[in-house]
Amino acid sequence: MTAPEIRILSVGSALPGSPIDNARLARLFHMDKVWEQWVDVFIGTRLRHLARDLETGEQSATLADLATIAASRALSAAGLPSGAVELMVMGTATPDMLMPTTLNVVADRLGINGIPTFQIQSGCSGAIQALELARHCLVGGGFRTALVLGGDTTAKHFDTRLDITSMPPAQLVNLILFGDAAGAALLTTEPSGGIAILHRVSTTLTGLGREPGQTLEWYGLADRGQERPPASENYKAIEESVPEMAAETLRSLLGDLGWKEADVDYLLPPQLSGRMTPIIVERLGLPGAEEVSCVAETGNTGNALPFLQLERALAEMAPGDRAVGVAIESSKWIKAGFAVERL
Repeated sequence: MTAPEIRILSVGSALPGSPIDNARLARLFHMDKVWEQWVDVFIGTRLRHLARDLETGEQSATLADLATIAASRALSAAGLPSGAVELMVMGTATPDMLMPTTLNVVADRLGINGIPTFQIQSGCSGAIQALELARHCLVGGGFRTALVLGGDTTAKHFDTRLDITSMPPAQLVNLILFGDAAGAALLTTEPSGGIAILHRVSTTLTGLGREPGQTLEWYGLADRGQERPPASENYKAIEESVPEMAAETLRSLLGDLGWKEADVDYLLPPQLSGRMTPIIVERLGLPGAEEVSCVAETGNTGNALPFLQLERALAEMAPGDRAVGVAIESSKWIKAGFAVERL
C-alpha cells in the first residue's frame, strides 16, 4: 500500500514585544561600548525579542501564549477550525512548567480535546523531531490533520541584576544568542489543497560518548540555591561540530531523496547566530540555493526557528521550488533535516 503524501496546509509564528538591539541590551546589563561591539562582531546577532521586560522583570508572554498565537494564525491561514485537528505534537527545550505540558495548555486554549498530544523535550532539533513524529502518525496512524508546534522562551534566564563582567563565556553567551518565539504548521494527508509537500523528515542521535555542548538546568526547592549555572554552553565545541554535522545531514537528505545539489532552490540552515550561519552555509556548499535565515533579527529562538524560516521560504517559493532545512541539537548532538516542495 502506498503511503499517503503529507502536505503542509499553512505555517504561523509569533514573536513577543518589540525587538531589542545590542545597544539597549548593553545598557540594561551596564556594559560599555566595547562589549556592544564584541556582540556585533563575534556573535553577529543584532536583535532579539524577549517575553520578559528586562527593566521591570514583568513577564509579557509565556510559551503557551506564543504557541497559541502561532497555532491560531496557522489555523486561520488554512481556513480550518480547531476541531479539524486530530493530533498535536510540540517540541521545546523550555516548557513553561514540567506539568501540565505547555502543549496541553495550548490545546485547552484552542478548544481542542479528545485527541493524542505529544510534547518532545529537546533543543534546536525538537521542532523537526515533532514534524517527524507527526509525519509517522499521519502515515501509519490513520490521522488526517496534525498541528505541529515548536518554540522556546529563554528570557526567564535574563537577570539584569547580575554582574556579568566576571561571568565566564559559557554563561555570558546565553545573554546574547537567544530570543523568544513560537511557530506552528498544519499537516494533512488530504490529497488536495495545501501549499507544499513535506517530502522527507529525519532526525538522528549522534551523541554517544560525546560531552554535551549545552546544558540547561531545572531547579527544585531543594537545590535552587546550588551554585551551578542555570544555562551554559561549550561554544567552541558547537562552532567546531555544527558545520560538519549540518553538511552530513544535508548529504543524507539529498541521498535519500535522490536530489542533486542543483535541485535545491532554497536552503534553511542552522540558526546558531548571525556570525555562525554564513560559515555553516559555506560549508553546506549549495551556491545555487537561496538562503533563508532570520537569526540575526530574531536571535536564536530554538525550536521556533525552523517554522520562522519555513514561513519565510514558502512566501517566496514558486510552484515546483524545493527547499531543505537543517537543524543541529548540540546539547547531546542530534542531526535533523527536512525537505519540502512548493505546490
